[in-house]
Amino acid sequence: MTRYSICNEIFEGVPFHQACRAVRSIGYDAIEIAPFTLAEFPASIPPAQRKQYREIMNSEGLCFAGLHWLMVAPKGLHVTTPDPDLRARSWQHIRDLIDLCADLGDNGVMVFGSPKQRSTTCGSSVEEATKRMQDGLAGVSGHAMERGVTILLEALPSSQCDVVRTLEEATRIVREIGSPGVRTMFDTHNASDETEPHAELIDHYFEYIRHVHVNELDGRHPGTGAYDFRAVLDLLRRRNYAGWVSLEVFDFSAGAENIARESLSYLKSIAEEGA
Repeated sequence: MTRYSICNEIFEGVPFHQACRAVRSIGYDAIEIAPFTLAEFPASIPPAQRKQYREIMNSEGLCFAGLHWLMVAPKGLHVTTPDPDLRARSWQHIRDLIDLCADLGDNGVMVFGSPKQRSTTCGSSVEEATKRMQDGLAGVSGHAMERGVTILLEALPSSQCDVVRTLEEATRIVREIGSPGVRTMFDTHNASDETEPHAELIDHYFEYIRHVHVNELDGRHPGTGAYDFRAVLDLLRRRNYAGWVSLEVFDFSAGAENIARESLSYLKSIAEEGA
């Protein structure tokens, strides 16, 4: 059966325990957390608070899917900058988030999108920035494996970023790093530049995909546009996909609970039709 998760920034401003209760009552199996919603300096969250977050999720019957929006806070970090000191601080932040991810739950993933913090800067070429991205991921992969965390390199469209823009490129980097601690994922919204039909694309790179984000191409929630979620969900079912299908939207105007409820109902109806 498809396992559904939801990204928590849609509930930003709502106490964490209330958000978890709402998510579970609507029918989601897991919650995916944006670290900036927990603290301005996520690495500084004390062990007792991490334990409390974990206990809240467990008490509501929710699994912890993982982390995304990794570099929104603290401000000013950049992982492909030619500045070695800033780059080192930025990758230390990723190491710290690996620890946070492991402390919040077992087998969590970290979706590495963060377009502004990985795009070319300070005169670097795309090739130079991409090499720094790959080297940085390789450098933290061992720590990720030790903590039971998988870092997922997300391909982003050219409108957002110029470093790692296709699933093919993301997979090539994953293969070259050669660590189980680094894999990739698929996002229906961020695959807008891909030329291959999305279900075929997922099928082609399936063994490297550990997570799926769903949203309409314009960032609204599923069912409000024309995206072919049925083809994607059918493919995931045929391939016995065991990861999370996680709702990530960028337009919150319909209200968090309405968006969560309508999206889950729509996705489940499609899955049932194709079963």
